This record gives sequence, structure tokens and C-alpha cells, in this order.
Amino acid sequence: MAMLDKDSAASMQKDTFSVTPVIKPNLPKKILTALRRNRLRDGRPISSTPITLGRVGSLEIRLAQTEREIRKAQRLRYKVFYKEMAAKPDSHTKFTRRDADAFDAICDHLLVLDHDSPKKKFRRREPRIVGTYRFLRQEMANLYGGFYSASEFDIQPLLDAHPDRRFLELGRSCVLKDYRTKRTIELLWQGIWAYVQIHKIDVMIGCASLPGTDPEELAEPLTFLAKQGKAPEDWRVDAWPDIRVPLEQMAPKDVNDKKALRQLPPLLKAYLRIGCYFGDSAMVDYQFGTTDVFIIMPVDKIDPKYVQHYSTSNVKEAVARHN
Repeated sequence: MAMLDKDSAASMQKDTFSVTPVIKPNLPKKILTALRRNRLRDGRPISSTPITLGRVGSLEIRLAQTEREIRKAQRLRYKVFYKEMAAKPDSHTKFTRRDADAFDAICDHLLVLDHDSPKKKFRRREPRIVGTYRFLRQEMANLYGGFYSASEFDIQPLLDAHPDRRFLELGRSCVLKDYRTKRTIELLWQGIWAYVQIHKIDVMIGCASLPGTDPEELAEPLTFLAKQGKAPEDWRVDAWPDIRVPLEQMAPKDVNDKKALRQLPPLLKAYLRIGCYFGDSAMVDYQFGTTDVFIIMPVDKIDPKYVQHYSTSNVKEAVARHN
């Protein structure tokens, strides 16, 4: 599954349906149980007061504090990926109505909560989880089987080329339809920026998605990404040979930039504005009805005006509390 923007994906073409093999992390059941008990005791917060990473109106962003909150995030992912966009669930996913995998146990989960959501009948009032993002730090990936995106892209040469850099994989991003606004995107970035500073991250990586499984129909936006965000030699990443699709689908000079930009999902536009690089190729994810590209974002290459913009008082306070 790709990293973001599944929210606008078209229905899958069932006659060509196939599933890309996913490399599961090396997580024996005992280790999974130990991880959950040590990191997230069900219903019990890690700290007495969750640390807010950002706030806009009634919306707050912070990390999940309990397994119950992670399960809620998984249900949100199921609602967006499988119910709204008609991705193809396996029997277990369909039964649990949660989008979950073994990587969830070794990731941190960023949550957007709405404190003004309506109270549900016969339930106590609590904030509603309306958006989520999943973070996998390199030290955790190294311990438990690698990054999720390694199932789609050959990322080891990138890691080998920058052994002194700390990498962070971003993934499983989704937001409820009614909340897909500029302020929610800005709040997500506040949370990301706080997390990057707290954990001293040097490079953000991950898969980003465009709706649709026909690269020819996506020729303009894919080529636009290749033209605007071509990675330097030591930052290049390719999809695996058997699933690789060239990012440059047409002559760059023939691209209508305005039209191509309109076809890009909001978070891909945000990555482009901030100044990330894109891998040399894409891959088609038939399970989710998307075409996935790889993003590489060295933190020291981010436009300073965005660093200043997302360094809010909440972000500065959260970073100071962790230092």
C-alpha cells in the first residue's frame, strides 16, 4: 500500500487485479506481544498528559498514546482505503474492518483529532480521530525487517549512499473526506516537523500515490514530477525491475504544467512545494487502484520559509519537552 492520497483513487480494474508481494517485518509473535506491552498498554497513556504537536481551531495533532487509539486509526484507514476507494481487502481485513499489518507495532502513529465532533449516543464524549499518518524510524526498521516501501522500491542503494543520515519512512496517510482541507494538511505538517526535530531525522522517504492504474492516462502528472523533482545521482531510487514503470511517460517539453498540477493529489502538491525529490520510476498498485511514486526529502533541502511556517509555538514547546 502506498503512502498517501488514496482518498481520490478510482475503483480498481478487477479484470487486471493482482497484489504486489509485501515484505513482512521479521516479527515473531512473542516480540510483537512484548512490543505492545512495553510501548502501548491498552487504555493507559504513555504519559499523563499527551503532548500536542499542533493545534488549529478544534483540531489537534499528536501521537497515539494507546493501542485503542491505534485501532481507531486502523479503522479510519479501512474506511478511507477500502470503503471509500474500494480497495480489495483480504478476508482478515474484511472481518476486522481495520487496515492493519505487522509494521503497525513498530511504528509511531500521528493522529488528527477533532475536539468538536458530535457526541455519539450512549457513549462518553471524546475527540474523533479524523486523520492519521504512520512513521517508521530507521533504527526500528533495521531491528525488525526493513522499511515497508522496500516491497515496491529498491531503497538499499539510497541507504548505503548516505550511511550517516537518519531516515524516516512516512506512510499510511489518510484523512476523512470532510476534513480534507488546507488547515488539516498544515496541521499534519506541523506534526511531521515536530517529530522530525524530536528524533533528529535527516531524510524523509516513502511512497506517494496518484489515483488510477494506467500510467498512460497519468502521463502528464508523472512526467511533471520527473521534470520538477528529478533527484541527484546519489538520491535516486527505482522501483523493482518486474514492476517498474518509467516516471517520464512523455516528452517533458510537451507537458501542460497547469493541467498536470491539477491532477496531483493535495499531499503530492505539498511535497512538491516543499522541494522533495522523486524516484526515477513508479509502480502500479492494483490492490489499491493507484500508481505509486517514491519521494525523497532531505531535511536540509526543505525551503526555509516552510521550516519557519511550521515552527509554531506548539511545535517548539513539544520539541523543547523532548530535548
